[in-house]
Amino acid sequence: MEDDILTIEEVAKYLRVSDRTVYDWAQKGEIPAGKIGTVWRFKKSEVENWVNARLSSDSAKQAEQTVQVRNILSPDRIVFINQTSKHDSLVELADVLATAPQVKDGAELTQEILKREELMSTAIGRGIAIPHVRLSSVTDLVMAVGVCRKPIADFQTIDDQPVNLLFMIAAAYNQHSYYLKTISHFSAKFKDKDLRDAMLSSLNEKEVYDLLMKA
Repeated sequence: MEDDILTIEEVAKYLRVSDRTVYDWAQKGEIPAGKIGTVWRFKKSEVENWVNARLSSDSAKQAEQTVQVRNILSPDRIVFINQTSKHDSLVELADVLATAPQVKDGAELTQEILKREELMSTAIGRGIAIPHVRLSSVTDLVMAVGVCRKPIADFQTIDDQPVNLLFMIAAAYNQHSYYLKTISHFSAKFKDKDLRDAMLSSLNEKEVYDLLMKA
């Protein structure tokens, strides 16, 4: 990447995409490029400006996004948890979240969720914890929900209440605005005691999902 003029292979390496993707972008005029004979070439400065413009655009779109539960959660990522420790409950729910196609590295997800929890508890009070991470191995924001059949007392909660509802969120690294909005959305929704109680008394995953869809 030291030269001002780059090849398809150099641009692909820089952007961490395939050579074919860069070629297609060039053919469609989606990336600034020029031809020398029959070979595509790219100016480094133009590619960098193009990347920055795309990142700014993505951030603006994410800021405008509203949180739609159906877009980030499916019934198969709701689970009833019988663990009694924070560590085991997080590992179990991370395994569930890792089944989502948006998560490309389940081992990294589990590792980073546990690491994040070590830095600071994600329990927000009222029996709720929202463990969350942003990772380059996640392609889009996705969530899993754990309803704890047994109270989890080692979450270091701010109100000394054990945790019984877990909302685990994983997002792509460039989804900062949408990620924060999603966490805020669920933090606000679950101030409703009736909703929390209804989830805890649900008999199956579909009942939990339906409650979240109406929330």
